[in-house]
Amino acid sequence: MAPQRKAFPRLFLAARAEPFKLVGDNVFLRPPERADYDDWASLRARSRNFLTPWEPSWPTDALSRASFRARLARYGEDWRTDQGYNFFIFRGDETLVGGVGLSNLRRGVAETASLGYWVGAPFARQGFMSAALPLVLDFAFDRLRMHRVEAACLPTNEPSRAVLLRTGFGQEGYARRYLQIDGKWQDHLLFAILREDWRA
Repeated sequence: MAPQRKAFPRLFLAARAEPFKLVGDNVFLRPPERADYDDWASLRARSRNFLTPWEPSWPTDALSRASFRARLARYGEDWRTDQGYNFFIFRGDETLVGGVGLSNLRRGVAETASLGYWVGAPFARQGFMSAALPLVLDFAFDRLRMHRVEAACLPTNEPSRAVLLRTGFGQEGYARRYLQIDGKWQDHLLFAILREDWRA
């Protein structure tokens, strides 16, 4: 008996009539779609040297179409099971500029999620992430009813630290050898924001 194929949830199908969007003043966010592959692969390839110091090591097939499809399948499963919510960030003219997501959702007594984000090199320090993060936090606190959103960044990543502080996150700690980034276990600064902080 042949294994059943996992169906993409409606939210992740490219042919839907009205894509799910989070809309801000000069950006909008929506879940990645299959048709985004060329723009995503091109932007990530052009930004490789800019991104790799801050990200986990890229596998050899990181930018392949098969890897992108597997990524979409994982995103769809995360969304369906309330484990994560990933978005691409677009400029108003529909140019892809980066990505942002909530992962590792913990329900029950925690109601907490982890925030991750990236921006392509041509669009860095132009305010796109500052515009995108409030949309994600509204989504986290209003739609998902989260209590807390956490984030972490390398101590040397001043732009990332600045955007978190500007968005309302507070620095809560310092974790030694916290994540394996660019092939090495590296220390991180730990940040968080609570629903009441965001509403205030």
